[in-house]
Parts: sequence; C-alpha cells; structure tokens
Amino acid sequence: MAGKLLADLRRAIRLKHYGPRTEEAYVGWVKRFVRFHGLRHPAELGAGDVAAFLAHLAVRSNVSAATQNQALAALLFFYEYVLGRRLGPVVPAVRAKERKRLPVVLTRREVDAVVRRLGGPARLVAGLLYGSGLRLLECLALRVKDVDLERRVITVRAGKGGVDRVTVLPDMLVEPLRRHFAVLRDRPSRVALPGALRRKLPGASAEWAWQWVFPAGRERGGIRHHLHPSAVQRAFHAAVRAAGIGKRATCHSLRHSFATHLLEDGYDIRTVQELLGHRYVETTMIYTHVLNRGGRGVVSPADRPLPPLGTLGSRNTNPA
Repeated sequence: MAGKLLADLRRAIRLKHYGPRTEEAYVGWVKRFVRFHGLRHPAELGAGDVAAFLAHLAVRSNVSAATQNQALAALLFFYEYVLGRRLGPVVPAVRAKERKRLPVVLTRREVDAVVRRLGGPARLVAGLLYGSGLRLLECLALRVKDVDLERRVITVRAGKGGVDRVTVLPDMLVEPLRRHFAVLRDRPSRVALPGALRRKLPGASAEWAWQWVFPAGRERGGIRHHLHPSAVQRAFHAAVRAAGIGKRATCHSLRHSFATHLLEDGYDIRTVQELLGHRYVETTMIYTHVLNRGGRGVVSPADRPLPPLGTLGSRNTNPA
C-alpha cells in the first residue's frame, strides 16, 4: 500500500510539472510523516496528526522555518492530490514564520580573489554565476543552444517557477566559452533530454545543440548528465578559504553579488528583477538593504573627526 501511495504521489507531482528535487523532497517528507506515526496509513491520520509532526520537527529536530514549511507543503499536496481530501484549519496555524535574512554579498575584489583560485569548469561556472546572475543548477543545466556568444545573452530554460528568461553574457567570458566549446566538440556523447523529447526526437540526444555546457565526467547507462552541483560547491568553498575571506559565502553569494553590484552601478531595480527572474519586485528589494550602509547611510559618530585638542570637555567661561 505504501509503495502505491508513493507512486501515486510521484505521478501527481509530475502531472503538475514540479522539478525532480521537489519530487524527492516531497516523497521524503511523506515517508518521515508515516514513520513518525508508527507506519499507520495516512488516510487514518488528520490535521491534528500533521500538526503534531510539524511541532516535532520544530521542537525536537530543531529544523529551520523554511524546512518546516517545506514539510507542510509536501503533506498538504499529498493529502489533496493523492488522498483526495483537504486538511482542516489546524495545519495553517503551525506554519513557521521565516526570518528575513540579508544575503551574503562579496565585494568585487573578493569575487576576483575567489574566481582566480578556481580552475577547470568550476571557474567558468563561477564566472557565469557572478557575471549572469544564474543560480547554480540553472548554470549546470545550460545546453549549448542556450548560450548565444554573438548576441551575448544566455537563455535560462524552466528556471525557478518553471519560467524561461534571458540574461546577460559577460564579454570577458566569450573567449573562454569558445575554447571550452571547442574541447566539448571533441568528445560528443548522448545526453539526457527533458520531458518527452527522448521519445519525440530520439536522435537529438547526440546533437551538438543539446549537449550540456558543463557535462559530467562519466556517463551513466550510456547517457551523460550535467556536472553535479557538489563538485562546484566543494571547489568554491576551498577557494573562499584559500582567499582568506571571513564570510559564510556559497556559490549563491555570487548571484547575490551580481544583483547588488548592478544596483551599485545605477541600474534600476526592475531591470535587475528581470535578469534574476524574480516574480515579485519585493524579492529583489532585499538587495537595496545590502546597499544601505548601516542606518541608511548615516556617518557613525565614531567616524567623526575629533575636535581640536583642548576643546573636548573644556568649560566655556565666556557668558556670551
């Protein structure tokens, strides 16, 4: 029964065209929920049982608000689209309030220091994360056809929220990408294709246009997938340490830096929103807080020049 429920869950997720990472996360949360309640059938459980599980995650497992809300979203989806019933009003009451955190932003000098310490594909990936404002998975999922070296644009296919967008390709990466593509042409392979294209266009998997910009080193089952995110993340973490940067920077910090530096250069926030692929401008507004020097740009009293020697603490004896 459990296997059938999980199969039904995967089918419902794919019908909604959710991503593979969402699918694995939702399946994982349903498994944890069932185990938490002693392997009872979910149809026997209700809103109170879901609330108890979420409370356990928050109190006992000490998960973040984002993680708790993801578990809630998974269970709401499961009950509505697999079991065919909506949970009562108890569940929304336990939705965690996520803290608004300022993103970690690197200075231009720090970005340069990190990128210089990267080599191979990781260096090109980092250049695109910072130079084009891509998310890591968006960058690794690029195909050759998505990179237009002549027009200096990159097309992101089915980004976050399933939306396509176009962003800028930095001039400084054009020649490195040309050399990179020349190497890729010498070792063509069959690649994974999205959706039903494997069946509709069986020969397309070997075509140059569909090749990954950043292919994995080895094939699996005769198919080559793109580079795994962990390979870039490890290299980036090592480069941050080697550069002596005292910030908790990740690959995503390069995207934050892209947005912040564009605003510093005077580009309007709507343009930055479009390049980042944010649905709401309020999401992009977070970078305006990073731009503000503490206290909206005021000068701290500690940075004021000291008064001339002898005037500090002196008593004014002149009644005028």
